[in-house]
Amino acid sequence: MDWNGLKTFLAIVETGSLAGAARKLGVNHSTVYRRLQALESVIEARLLEVQGNQYQITPIGEELAALGDSIAHRFSDIERLLIGKELQPRGHVRITAPFNLAYHYIPDALTSFRQQYPEITIEVLSTNQEINMNSRIADIAVRATPNPPEHLIGRKVASLPWSIYASPTYLESAPELSSLADLSAHNLIGGSGSMLNLPAFSWLEQHHPERITTRCDELTAMSYFAESGHGIALLPADQQRPGIVKCCKFDPAPASDIWLLTHPDLRKTARIRLVMNCLKQYFEEIGDSPTP
Repeated sequence: MDWNGLKTFLAIVETGSLAGAARKLGVNHSTVYRRLQALESVIEARLLEVQGNQYQITPIGEELAALGDSIAHRFSDIERLLIGKELQPRGHVRITAPFNLAYHYIPDALTSFRQQYPEITIEVLSTNQEINMNSRIADIAVRATPNPPEHLIGRKVASLPWSIYASPTYLESAPELSSLADLSAHNLIGGSGSMLNLPAFSWLEQHHPERITTRCDELTAMSYFAESGHGIALLPADQQRPGIVKCCKFDPAPASDIWLLTHPDLRKTARIRLVMNCLKQYFEEIGDSPTP
């Protein structure tokens, strides 16, 4: 027996008319009539008879109405249970992020989330390589990019300006450093591997390749080398550490835009949406130029 048919019959009994049932259920008159006919066809009996302008319930209709009220309460219990499950989503969410973002932001961003949604487990894939989101290896990507892939959806949540950093110990015995022109007199920490694709390090290769004494393929490693006194590092704002100081801005490199991205097929999945909203709110709270 179709639940919609029984629900429609009970609405007619309660309101006394097809029009009243239609208003109660939020459907049109013809839908109510069609459902009633379908229900009567299934049980092979008339449930209502027209007398004047009113529908009168038949004896078998009275029996069904009595049982139907009990069934309706059961269905309401089931609906509430299902709604409750939807309000308490569960499952696994994989987030991919480059090392610096995975270290500095993701843990703090998800601290309260774990307490609020204990049934959702988080897996963080830390890599500087861009994972193919079409393969569903990851559900959410946190990326620093000026141009996110067109096949993904999301939003920009922050911008990281680049600056020139060095340790106080290095600066004590080094030449003056107050502008880009001064870099030619300093030991420089350059990029390697995928880091060479970033504007800051391609600029360094073009203008001061002979001054590069150390190379790294990861930003956090560069900040540690700078802290240890190996030389000057070009870093985004999130790499600020207690042991290094900002000497001046690095204007040749545009700010690194941080994007939260997911596959269009996943945007309505409750657990994905909740994690995305949590990360978005976190970046909004720490401002447009976040530092760890």
